[in-house]
Amino acid sequence: MGYDRTAYADVEPRAPGMYFLRDALDCTELGVTVVEADADWDGMEHDHADDGQEEVYALLEGEATITVDGDTVALSTGDTIRVDSDSTRTLSFEADGSRMVIAGAP
Repeated sequence: MGYDRTAYADVEPRAPGMYFLRDALDCTELGVTVVEADADWDGMEHDHADDGQEEVYALLEGEATITVDGDTVALSTGDTIRVDSDSTRTLSFEADGSRMVIAGAP
């Protein structure tokens, strides 16, 4: 079969509101995460220098900020940002009911 299918709500969250879909979709290179969050949800600072994975963050609903190498960028519904693999990033949500898709690959 040439595809895999899942519903993110059927995947056990790895952290509150974070649904990692890589395994459910049998991805070998691409990581896909859906985040559902309320205001004051803060992610941990991290980078992907070791695995070379750049990431794209697409805010589908709500408001968020992402701090990349110390530069804070405000995101509104519909905004998308790409982050280099070796850049540190921290994601925070500013509005209840926010929803984001994150995709990453080397």
